[in-house]
Amino acid sequence: MTQKELLELISQGEGINLEFKRCKNTCPKSVFETVCSFLNRIGGNIFLGVEDNGNISGIDQNAVSQIKNDFVNTTNNSNKIFPPVFLHIDDYNIDGKTIIHIFVPESSNVHRCDGKIYDRNESGDFDITNSTDFVASMFIRKQKINTENEIYPFVELCDFREDLFKRIKMMASNRQDHHIWENLSNEEILKSAGMYQKDAKTGETGFTLAAILLFGKDETIISAVPHHRTDAILRKYNLDRYDDRADIRCNLIESRDRLMEFVAKHLNETFYLEDVVRVNVRDKLFREVIGNMLIHREYLNGFSAKLIIEKDRVITENANRAHGFGKIDIYNFTPFSKNPTIAKVFREIGWAEELGSGIRNMIKYGNIYTKQNPVLIEGDIFRTIIEINDINLSNGKHIFVNISDKVGEITVEKSREKSREKSREKSREKSREKSREKIVELMNENEYITQNEIAKLIGLSIKGVEKNIHLLKTEGLIERIGPDKGGHWKVLK
Repeated sequence: MTQKELLELISQGEGINLEFKRCKNTCPKSVFETVCSFLNRIGGNIFLGVEDNGNISGIDQNAVSQIKNDFVNTTNNSNKIFPPVFLHIDDYNIDGKTIIHIFVPESSNVHRCDGKIYDRNESGDFDITNSTDFVASMFIRKQKINTENEIYPFVELCDFREDLFKRIKMMASNRQDHHIWENLSNEEILKSAGMYQKDAKTGETGFTLAAILLFGKDETIISAVPHHRTDAILRKYNLDRYDDRADIRCNLIESRDRLMEFVAKHLNETFYLEDVVRVNVRDKLFREVIGNMLIHREYLNGFSAKLIIEKDRVITENANRAHGFGKIDIYNFTPFSKNPTIAKVFREIGWAEELGSGIRNMIKYGNIYTKQNPVLIEGDIFRTIIEINDINLSNGKHIFVNISDKVGEITVEKSREKSREKSREKSREKSREKSREKIVELMNENEYITQNEIAKLIGLSIKGVEKNIHLLKTEGLIERIGPDKGGHWKVLK
């Protein structure tokens, strides 16, 4: 989040999804009641170091690290917050004063703080533990909205894929140093993410539909939801049937991979400069489109999700638990998370951002890629329509667009440009070093691992893996023994 976005958010004042806390040297105890109420209601943003009236008072710089550690440890302590949660916490410097921002997503669980259930009402956190009607209403609301919480009591850990846990651990740790998932077992990850629950009505305990969809073996997924399928279709010339098709019936992690590959196969790349960094607009746009289709889908509905590429448009369709009907006003809408647990996993591995940001990115990159806004239609079937033209359809060409949000050209002072680029290069080099460390670690564990397997586990492209392996060979850290097929890796240092 940029400083401008932070200040705009703070300027709105406290409300049902925005809370300010005075904080100097220690984490305020009342913040955990707010975390609980946000989880139980619609989520929200918490700012530490900001007064109730919105004035920034700041936090003692020497205490920031300890406050962040205390917060993360406490929210992951089931004796304090139950079920425990993992939340993003970042510090920012505003005019020489340090503040901390915490984004709390809506949860599909009912949470307790110190054994009490809190709900949010306007700008306050209220203990509703002894209010039977309010508590019952909350459980009904959570169950009704989030079918990802459906419990499958006979599913066991052996029904999940070990390699998927390994992959999301690496992706999460690549995105954030010392991510809490690094040191958790598979079962602990599922429980900390709210994917092992107890049905308050029947007393049944077990892994949820979200766990199965994200980490389940193919046979486990089909057993739980036999209709589960996503169709990717190219209908450019053969309008009655299709020119190309991918029938996808696997976990959501690999479903996302295959949908992005299908888009890359049939739609051209478009590049443009974003703060002097060259970005692929096609991938930026469809990251949000595909993420939206997978995260907000109603999975107990038998309707097969679809991504259809036609001559003049791309359409996605997925079953939906509607909160309205008709075309969405993309400039004036209230986002609603349909599967917050699935969304949380996608956020942790860098495939999604805060609720609402996906639509903003669709508008931004859609206008660059196709020169038009996407069309979103709410209903029992949710549809996204992106108009395209011959330039967008794949013909082996790459397009470069030189554009800015204001006047269609980028002008940057040379001194600032050099400073930013130097900072980014330093960050990129740190990321590359971390990737090479992960590659060596994987080769130590499995000397026969392939480059494709490495790419999937650490979230890099094949070309990225090849470059890193070349550097490792050059530095004398690894060696390839034997041919590409049938050989193995040897770690030298």
